[in-house]
Amino acid sequence: MRQAFPTTIGYAARIAFVAELAERLHSYGTTAQRLEGAIVAVAQTLGLECEPWVNPTGMILAFSDPSRPPGDSDTTRVIRVPPGETDLYKLCEADRIAEDVMAGKIGLAEGHAALRALDRPPSWRGVALRVLGFGLSSASVAGLLRLPWLDIATAGLIGVLVGLIEWLTPRRPRLREASDALAAMIAATVAVAVASFIGPLNLNTVVIASLIVLMPGMALTNAVNELTSQHLVSGTSRFAGAVSTMLKLTVGTMIAMTVAQMLGIEPQIRAWRPQPEWVELCALLSASFAFAVLFRANRRDYPVVMLSAASGYLISRLAGEAWGSPVGIFLSAMLLTAAGNGYARWIKRPGAVVRVPGIILLVPGSTSVRSLLTSVQQQDLAAGQEAALTVLNILLALVAGLLFGNLLLPARRNL
Repeated sequence: MRQAFPTTIGYAARIAFVAELAERLHSYGTTAQRLEGAIVAVAQTLGLECEPWVNPTGMILAFSDPSRPPGDSDTTRVIRVPPGETDLYKLCEADRIAEDVMAGKIGLAEGHAALRALDRPPSWRGVALRVLGFGLSSASVAGLLRLPWLDIATAGLIGVLVGLIEWLTPRRPRLREASDALAAMIAATVAVAVASFIGPLNLNTVVIASLIVLMPGMALTNAVNELTSQHLVSGTSRFAGAVSTMLKLTVGTMIAMTVAQMLGIEPQIRAWRPQPEWVELCALLSASFAFAVLFRANRRDYPVVMLSAASGYLISRLAGEAWGSPVGIFLSAMLLTAAGNGYARWIKRPGAVVRVPGIILLVPGSTSVRSLLTSVQQQDLAAGQEAALTVLNILLALVAGLLFGNLLLPARRNL
């Protein structure tokens, strides 16, 4: 049983640690309901009362000291933060630091300093690996779709270019707002050039595969999950952010294709998926590794992350062939959510290490962008209705799997 935290330690110091931890967890991609639960648990252990209000771009944390008369110690922190990105290594480190502070293994000042130390910039080796991870994930998704070798190579090349744009964006503030549209425009330009001057491509599919890391599938899933958890403001904001990303990707793609049409460039388009099953299996392995890199997992967690990503895809694929795609996605999400809760319960580390990679190949990001892109290309809303309905089915199956996974094996840790 955890010992009570000594409340003789400064009230302001305890608040500062909780606020710092909250900002870190938010920036590492934690959803609203899990973040609020984690912050309340840490605050209670530190002898604080905390009422958090979290949304994708900020937090309001209202603190009070239960040992003082009501109103004497009320403190409110308003924290403005950009939308977070999944960083499994830093998430695990922040969780470990919080656990050590609550257990009395390290002091508040030491814990605060350890959290700030997580801000160190990545090495050039890490940057290069991440850029290559973009290319590998794009080529792997094209392989999972059994596209021809030229399509796979093109998607991989474009993925590397997208990774370079993603690396440049924080260093060029003017790129930030237009980075998604710029990446999509470059992706479509390269794909059109290859299809026009080298060989025919599954054009739209190659563009979507090359932009797979930018697709808002995880954001859509988290948004609906937050809405079902009654975090209405956060869920609505996250959903709006996902839609805006879809629009920027579509706009960038259409700009490139329209310019090519105006210049009289006619890409050769085909619908051909000739690859055997072994290519799909190899692509699954490489995709699992690529997402371990892109989620910035600790090297010791690579086997767990890769196994989770591969298991989620295989469960969905096999169950989908037997009972239909929605059933496969539901079973996969449910089992991986339960597995993540079990991992957190018994291994004492964040369940996101299992849960997030487990559903990444199931989320409907590519399908949602495809539906919008098809509707804009054909100037007909009905053209994208089938894909839009597929997005809805995937979202419903995923969220149902997440909800019932938590019922199958309840989480004892919020992360």
